[in-house]
Amino acid sequence: MTNKEPKKIVIIGGVAGGASAAARARRLDETSSITLLQSGPDVSYASCGMPYYIGGEIVDRAVMSVQTPQSLRDRFNIDVHVNCRALHIDKDKKLVAAKDEVTGEQSEYAYDELILALGAEPLKPPIPGIDRPGLFKLRTLQDMDDIFAWIQDKQVKHCVVAGAGFVGLEMVEQLVRKNIKVTLVEMASQVLGPLDPEMAAILHKECEKHGVEVIVGDGIAKFSPAEGDDDFASVLELQSGRKIPKAEMTILGLGVKPDTLIAKEAGLEIAPRGHIVVDNQLKTSVPHIWAVGDSVLVRNPILSRNGKDVTWAVPLAGPANRQGRMVADIIYGRQRRYKGTYAASVVRVFGYVAACVGINEKMLKAEGLPFSVVHVHPGSHAGYFPGAKSINLKLMFDPNDGHVYGASAVGEDGVEKRIDIISTAIQGNMTVHDLADLELCYAPPVGSAKDPVNIAGMAAQNVVDGLVKQIDWKELKELQDHPDIDVVVIDVRNPGEVKNGVLVPNAINIPLNNLRDRMHEIPKDKQVILSCQSGQRAYYAYRILAENGYDNIRNLSGAYKTYSAVQ
Repeated sequence: MTNKEPKKIVIIGGVAGGASAAARARRLDETSSITLLQSGPDVSYASCGMPYYIGGEIVDRAVMSVQTPQSLRDRFNIDVHVNCRALHIDKDKKLVAAKDEVTGEQSEYAYDELILALGAEPLKPPIPGIDRPGLFKLRTLQDMDDIFAWIQDKQVKHCVVAGAGFVGLEMVEQLVRKNIKVTLVEMASQVLGPLDPEMAAILHKECEKHGVEVIVGDGIAKFSPAEGDDDFASVLELQSGRKIPKAEMTILGLGVKPDTLIAKEAGLEIAPRGHIVVDNQLKTSVPHIWAVGDSVLVRNPILSRNGKDVTWAVPLAGPANRQGRMVADIIYGRQRRYKGTYAASVVRVFGYVAACVGINEKMLKAEGLPFSVVHVHPGSHAGYFPGAKSINLKLMFDPNDGHVYGASAVGEDGVEKRIDIISTAIQGNMTVHDLADLELCYAPPVGSAKDPVNIAGMAAQNVVDGLVKQIDWKELKELQDHPDIDVVVIDVRNPGEVKNGVLVPNAINIPLNNLRDRMHEIPKDKQVILSCQSGQRAYYAYRILAENGYDNIRNLSGAYKTYSAVQ
């Protein structure tokens, strides 16, 4: 049963979560009063599309406004107040005090149910010179318009992008599209933190291929005025002392923090990093107040196993939209539970797409969980059909029961499709054995009889079943740094492949088809590491040696393709 008693619903914040909650609430009940308060002039806009408008791929400015205040009023009968900043929540009287940002007039709004869609705001660390002209954040359509106008008015030739996250990489791509020289600066040791280093390295090289100067492991220490007539340009000094030449513009993508001061002042439970704590119905610690979107701490369903309850913050548009819809359902009596956020994400970087879901290797190490990893490099569709592209696919899983922790993929075609499949499998509590057995669409132009997801599942299944032992690229690098450790590396590629790229200097080349005849060259009393181009032939070699009494052998996960990416 649903409860259709008229309600006074007030929503602070629009965009994804707030606008979704408002529209869903109206679809469920025509009698309730629904009021939406939004700071700034835009209530529901395509924030994820802003880099592409700046770069010129999206040419119509009007499409960036998904819903206008007037369209929400006309279609959904929602009382929308833009340029209206919420100042205070009186949780006892159930009142919201707000201020008109244009006139300064203050008003109060009574509520039965209050939904907070407060979002996140860009980080602005206390770096000397950070308030100089030409330094931009990208959060709102006004920020987008300011950047667009600045590029034209100042005839920007060089831009620094500070921060190599999703938005930073999108801005890099779009600025290069406008023939602007770009320097990308990232304080961490790699671009795109949700990926592990060997996957991120592919994007790093793709940026450099397109003329981008990529600087990692170095943060910005100071912004200074450039010499000459361009008083709006800046010279950036990095923490290492290195100076970046004059840039007419800098995009600040240094991360975000939850915009939750009003919630904290109202007495809601707030996590140490500022996020609002909610339960599995997105209720806050205060009755009749709900929270959705980038400002909330949600359940991590992948790590919440065996009695553990793990939370995390995932600022993504998809979860925010679904959370807003769900809160409206619950308010009107529908039994819904938010099972958590799985962090399925994707970005295009020039000719490559990178996508990931779940938990990466860095997080698994931090959690101290048992895990194994496989790297595979299958084609995006049948190899005999023209145009197939290699997908670099990494799968993380529990070596004991095959529970899937996460996956990431980088490639030119078919990447997001495979991560979407694995995301669905994780949400269905499938194991690597299920991935190996999934039935998926196949026709030569679009897939393979063994889909890349099947291949990743089969490779992981072999690990769980004890058919292969692995070594990863980091371990091999460590062994190469310690020549005193007696290890034999066997490369089973063909000689022509080895000529095009040597795995390690001391590797012995025994092509797979010659392995049985040359097995006597491989010692049984030493550690043996097997590799090939992508991993498949090395696995075949492993099984041949294992069946012939070798027990001190390991297969290099991902083989040459993965190992060479991080060299």
